[in-house]
Amino acid sequence: MNKFEVTNWIKRRARELGFSRVGIAKAEELTEEGARLKEWLNRGYHGEMSYMGNHFEKRIDPRKLVEGTKSIVVLAYNYFKPSPTNTDTYKISKYAYGKDYHFVLKDKMRTLFQEINDHVTPVNGRVFTDSAPVMESEWAQRAGVGWQGKNTLIIHPKEGSYFFLGELMLDIELVYDDPIRDYCGTCTRCIDACPTDAIDKDGYLLDGSKCISYATIEKRGPLPEYFKGKMEDWIFGCDICQEVCPWNRFSTPHEEPEFEPHPDLLNLSKEEWKNLSRESFQEIFRKSPVKRTKYEGLKRNIDFVEKTPDSTT
Repeated sequence: MNKFEVTNWIKRRARELGFSRVGIAKAEELTEEGARLKEWLNRGYHGEMSYMGNHFEKRIDPRKLVEGTKSIVVLAYNYFKPSPTNTDTYKISKYAYGKDYHFVLKDKMRTLFQEINDHVTPVNGRVFTDSAPVMESEWAQRAGVGWQGKNTLIIHPKEGSYFFLGELMLDIELVYDDPIRDYCGTCTRCIDACPTDAIDKDGYLLDGSKCISYATIEKRGPLPEYFKGKMEDWIFGCDICQEVCPWNRFSTPHEEPEFEPHPDLLNLSKEEWKNLSRESFQEIFRKSPVKRTKYEGLKRNIDFVEKTPDSTT
């Protein structure tokens, strides 16, 4: 097969495996993007996420991360599910409803990688999904999977932003896609809706240390007083800037059985959340991303929200 046939085969097979978007970018150094990352780190916007500054040279140049890389296949996987109708409950991000996406996506990407070797052409490389020093959003933009919105998430005009990203770094040349234009326009809904002012007033820049997702997942120890009265019942992650985004009116429910929530999860009342036992936590979130914050972290978040209710209520 020539590179056009190989490219078409990869894209077709990826869609058969359930990926909603596939784009391909040429592997090269992310010079401008690296400069912006350095400035972001210098501002301290990463908070306690010190790992964001690790392996900087590998982060901005995938050829130093995976030797021989020539092409980066960027894959998007839908995880959208309508929010629960129960109002007497705390909130967790949609991405955390079901099984940890790292396992689900990596299994599918490893299958794709192996099938390329078995049926198309010998290839070397690696697969990643939010698990290494890879600038996923930047590669998604370059590969035409979406544009980076004012909330800094990748958005596609036909799908919105509720999707995971994964990458195949391959040592073969393929046909590369062009970036798509930015359709945010003059909209400021995500900026206006963020209760912690984590998004810069001009958009496209996020102070991670002010983000509710950071506070409820990454932050260790007591939550800062800054978040008092601003959590809006979020106890793991936050979807506010996605919920208000006009492009997410095009989101459609996912068809991935692995992302279906534990049957008890959507019916938990606030009182049941507050009284959640360690055993119930282990059962309900056995394979969930929520395990990342651990039982103690989730209880800390619930206690903080309970003791400092939203200032608008």
